[in-house]
Amino acid sequence: MIELFTDGASSGNPGPGGYGTILRAGQHYKELSEGFRKTTNNRMELLAVIKGLEALKNPNQNVIIYSDSKYVIDAIEKRWVHGWVAKGFKDKKNKDLWLRYLELAKLHNIKLKWVKGHAGHPENERCDQLAVAAYKRPGLLIDSVFEAENAKVNLL
Repeated sequence: MIELFTDGASSGNPGPGGYGTILRAGQHYKELSEGFRKTTNNRMELLAVIKGLEALKNPNQNVIIYSDSKYVIDAIEKRWVHGWVAKGFKDKKNKDLWLRYLELAKLHNIKLKWVKGHAGHPENERCDQLAVAAYKRPGLLIDSVFEAENAKVNLL
C-alpha cells in the first residue's frame, strides 16, 4: 500500500504557487515539491496528485491519496471529471492536468481520502510547508499551459 499525501498552494489566485507531495510505503518515504511563477491553487492541488502518481515506479499499485482539496476529491469521487471529458471540458479549467491525471489513474488502484486542511494532520501540514517553500524559492518554473491560456484571455 502506498500513501500519497498532497497539497497545493498559491499566493494570490493566480499568483506564484507550488505543490508538496509525500509518498510513503512501509519504510520508504519521499518528498516532492516544485514552485511556479504564475498559477492557481487548484492547479497546484491537482499537480501534487499527478506528480506523486508519476513518481511511482510500477503499475498496479494500491494507492491512497490524501488531499484537503474538495476540488480534486469531488471531481474524482463524484465523477464530475468524466462529465467534463464527455463535454470536451467546455467552460472548465485545467483540462491539461485532468487528462494527465486520468491517464495515470488507469495504471493504479486508487482510493481517495479527504483531510481537513490546516487542522494538524502531520503529513498535510508538511505538504503545505513544502508547497509554500517551493513558491518562495528563486527560479520558479513556468506553468506554460496556464500562462498560455491566460495570455489568450487577456488578448480578447
